[in-house]
Amino acid sequence: MTIPRMTVITLGVTDLAKAARFYATIFGISPNSENEGISFFELPGVWLTLYPIEKLAEDISPQLSPTRSGFNGITLAYNARSRDEVVAIFKEVEAAGASIAKAPEDTFWGGFSGYFADLDGYYWEVVWGPMFDFAPDGSLGFKK
Repeated sequence: MTIPRMTVITLGVTDLAKAARFYATIFGISPNSENEGISFFELPGVWLTLYPIEKLAEDISPQLSPTRSGFNGITLAYNARSRDEVVAIFKEVEAAGASIAKAPEDTFWGGFSGYFADLDGYYWEVVWGPMFDFAPDGSLGFKK
């Protein structure tokens, strides 16, 4: 058996209401559900779930500490359709309270990207690349 796709990304957050407002602002949608102290954002092809970090750590293992520090080696990403969209998104996320970690700039591989950190320090890359293409449903692919 294989895992053919990713369906849900869960972020442990320190303030669920504040994180839900942040993501509602940057996604332009409200959470589908905010039951039982968890928020679900239904995005094309994947859901983003927000869950209090203490409860997420406890769900994994009662011995796991919810304390985070430093860079954990994971980034989330959004592929934009143009350089201008990358710049516009950075303006929007900064206005919503994100910290700009690296302003958008040309990359060594011919693209254009930058990084921001959300309210809980999760890093997002917003990137445009000339080799990327989008299906009508918005899913990402390589140009053929």
